[in-house]
Amino acid sequence: MKISLNWVKDFIDLSGISTEEIVSKLTFSGLEIEELVDQKKIYENFVVGYVKEKKKHPNADKLSLCVVSDGTTDYPVVCGAPNVESRQKIVFAKIGAVIPESRTELKKVKIRGEISEGMICSGKELGISDDHTGIMVLDNDVNVGMVFSDLFEMNDIILEVNITPNRADAFSHFGIARELGAIFNRKVELPNVRLKESKETSTQFAKIKIQNTVDCPRYVGKVVKNITVSESPEWMKKRLRNVGLRPINNIVDVTNYVLFELGQPLHAFDLDKLSGSEIIVRSAGSEQKFTTLDSKERLLQNTDLLICDADKPIAIAGVMGGENSEVTTNTNSVLIESAYFRPSAIRKTSKKLGLSTDSSMRFERGCNVEITNYAARRAAQMMAEISGGSPAQGEIDIYPEVIPQKKVSVRFSRITKILGYKIPDENIESILLNLGFEIDFKSDEEISVIVPLFRHDIQREVDLIEEIARIYGYENIPDIKNIKITLDEKIDQSDFVNNTRNILTGLGLNEIITNSLLSDEAVNGFGNAIKILNPQSFEMSNARTSLIPGTLITISNNLNIREKNLGFYEIGHVFEKLTDGEIINFEDFKETKHLLISLTGSNREDEWYGKSRKYDIFDLKGLADAYLNEISLDSELTDSYYKTPNSLFDYYYEFKHKDNAVGVGGRVKKAILSKYGIDQDVFIFDFNLSLIENILPGAVGFKELLKYPKIIRDCSFVVDNEVEAAAVIKVISNSGSKLLKKVKLFDIFESESLGQNKKSLAFQLEFYDFNKTLTEEEVEKDFWNAIELVKKNFNSQLRGQ
Repeated sequence: MKISLNWVKDFIDLSGISTEEIVSKLTFSGLEIEELVDQKKIYENFVVGYVKEKKKHPNADKLSLCVVSDGTTDYPVVCGAPNVESRQKIVFAKIGAVIPESRTELKKVKIRGEISEGMICSGKELGISDDHTGIMVLDNDVNVGMVFSDLFEMNDIILEVNITPNRADAFSHFGIARELGAIFNRKVELPNVRLKESKETSTQFAKIKIQNTVDCPRYVGKVVKNITVSESPEWMKKRLRNVGLRPINNIVDVTNYVLFELGQPLHAFDLDKLSGSEIIVRSAGSEQKFTTLDSKERLLQNTDLLICDADKPIAIAGVMGGENSEVTTNTNSVLIESAYFRPSAIRKTSKKLGLSTDSSMRFERGCNVEITNYAARRAAQMMAEISGGSPAQGEIDIYPEVIPQKKVSVRFSRITKILGYKIPDENIESILLNLGFEIDFKSDEEISVIVPLFRHDIQREVDLIEEIARIYGYENIPDIKNIKITLDEKIDQSDFVNNTRNILTGLGLNEIITNSLLSDEAVNGFGNAIKILNPQSFEMSNARTSLIPGTLITISNNLNIREKNLGFYEIGHVFEKLTDGEIINFEDFKETKHLLISLTGSNREDEWYGKSRKYDIFDLKGLADAYLNEISLDSELTDSYYKTPNSLFDYYYEFKHKDNAVGVGGRVKKAILSKYGIDQDVFIFDFNLSLIENILPGAVGFKELLKYPKIIRDCSFVVDNEVEAAAVIKVISNSGSKLLKKVKLFDIFESESLGQNKKSLAFQLEFYDFNKTLTEEEVEKDFWNAIELVKKNFNSQLRGQ
């Protein structure tokens, strides 16, 4: 936001404080100054000149040769303006001047064979008007040689201030003045409003109704009659131009002036154009389209807030007015709107329409509900002064439910603990008062304040501590000669993820990072998605419920550029809504960390020493096993294979820890791939890293080597197709044998010779004892006991019997 330092001085005395100190203090307090423009330096080498002579250029029909005096020296100047004449007083740019419009530095040049040592300027070239039809001709009573910046009072300092989203209170000249008042402990005052009102009241000319009091808690209207719409006075136009605004007319300019002065957006409606002389604030409902002041038709949603008269919408609340009620040269009476709208409602409408204005920027950050009445009166006073209007008596102030002010306490000891140094109690009180807080009570231990309604960012004790610290000055933090640190072991929460990255990169995979926000279509079929309340676009309207859609989009993009052999991994968070209603608290959704491995195409390109091979499910399984082995989790999990499809895979397998699935992967269905334009097989494995982190074994230690030999037994069972290998392994493992240490599936065989809907599962059983050599009799007993349990539980047959 551009700030005029001369304008700020209307509210605070800054005498004795240099511009450099103001810039430094504001930046240190959190309001960064991105640019400083000194108008005097802009207009260096611009003076009032006198055209002593004008004659036709000998080599160009449209150019003139002029002799221009600056009061001491005469300069030859080639000029192309049609209105230049001798004995005119003009704005003369000498050699070395930089033209504001083009940013070019003037030098001594030859133009069509004639020397030119300067330039006679137009208003557009000077950056003070849009007129470029000819040069700017000055009044005859100005002194030749006078510095241009002094003549036109172009002696302001313009600051470009970076206002962070939480500091809506600083979005005005008065807000910056209040900040400087706190920093330099100087008094800040609003201008006095003295209105000469007519005997007729505003309520006689207009009425206001608020139907949506949630999105519009307060609406103030004030009527000004008998105005004359014309150009604004030069001082006002100059101030508006200095902060980057284009003057329009005296009525509209007043609303913009008050906006930049107080931070309160205003709008002036032509009162005679309001049907029924009525204002109704309501949601759009069935209204679908509305034409704004920029002559563009806007498509509305039923939740958008509208300002309407008795028959039609006349403005999109907080964003922009409509063509059907704008002020024109024929306007005789206006209704000044000064309202407070719910920030999130305006933000949603502005983003959805792609329409950001000076008003919407302030409303969506949060304005000051308490200043609405004052702002309306201030605007009425200025309209009366510069348009000859007559303000009606009083205002129409609809404020059905007063917004309460918060109270926040801060402990002096807590300030010292957080900051690491002590600030005197009297300084703390002074800072808070200068920032607009009211003291609720004060004791030796703490101070409680009433938070002004323009400070939406102050919620907690620590917020007050931040305010105190930044105004007291971060540069006042004392130097510390000795710093003590503990040598305790630190836990790095990112170690596990970083280790996972190193493992997968070492396995030859490339990491990808995809968008965590997805469209409705992308999240469909991947769980209950959380809707974004204010999405930037429909493509980012949901928090992702899975890493799979983003990975498939990435694979599709690579295939489009003929990169067909791909191996990716991604680590990211996914979000799932746990309720069908609105999210009320953290129990209504869950956030988990996932790892996704994906393969497609071939494992390598064709080479002279070998041919390529298409990736298959076993490549994916190998990568998953390798990862689990690296994090020492392979012995903690069981795996199951499924040849029947589910909603995502044609066939798949999963890893389980006890009864919890920690990962699942397989070949993605072609119907899903076709949605992304993928025409080759894709294999994906999805690990739940949040679960894996919780079951990781402790520190790896030495395990004594086995001293006694193992005894291995194999067995194969004919079971029904729907029987899972994991279920059989669980029965064998729980058979009661203390000697059985490991059960492994090593073969699956399917054939019609086994019978209809039958398959064969072959297992290897490993027996040993840490303290002795086992006998055949000991093993045989446990081995056959396990076999009988499997036969009983699954109605199976032992092959070979």
